[in-house]
Amino acid sequence: MYPLIKLAKDAVEKFIRTGEIIAPPAGLIPEMTEKAGVFVCIKKRGQLRGCIGTFSNTTGNVASEIIQNAVSAATGDPRFPSVNPRELEELEYSIDILTEPEKVSGKKDLDPKKYGVIVKNGERKGLLLPDLEGVDTVDEQLSIASMKAGIFLGEEIDIYRFEVKRYK
Repeated sequence: MYPLIKLAKDAVEKFIRTGEIIAPPAGLIPEMTEKAGVFVCIKKRGQLRGCIGTFSNTTGNVASEIIQNAVSAATGDPRFPSVNPRELEELEYSIDILTEPEKVSGKKDLDPKKYGVIVKNGERKGLLLPDLEGVDTVDEQLSIASMKAGIFLGEEIDIYRFEVKRYK
């Protein structure tokens, strides 16, 4: 199991069983020492069970970001009840490490398979990861990200794109 996935799994299992947050392991691999936004998604039998992430680093490094977001995905995604101990063996994890977002001039600079998007209007921001099942067009991608931010059709938006390094 890849170390980033193992860290997410260990964080969730420890928290669900004991209520304790693990510390980042000693001897971090290079990917864990970087500063970046991280999304942790959890699936059960192929169905989304929780997904929480950060646009940019909030904790100091990717390892800490994975721990925080893994626990949040398991217990704090408002779309799902908290994971319970009986489910732990059935869970699968994926981690997306985000590149620094770059502002784009419009739709022509986007590709929903390659780039994730962030849309912004004032303080409202919505993010959608790239290469998601069922999101095949730029318009779908922007619409979903805008909806997540509470931005209505026709409101002006700033658009940013980013790439991810995905670990499963």
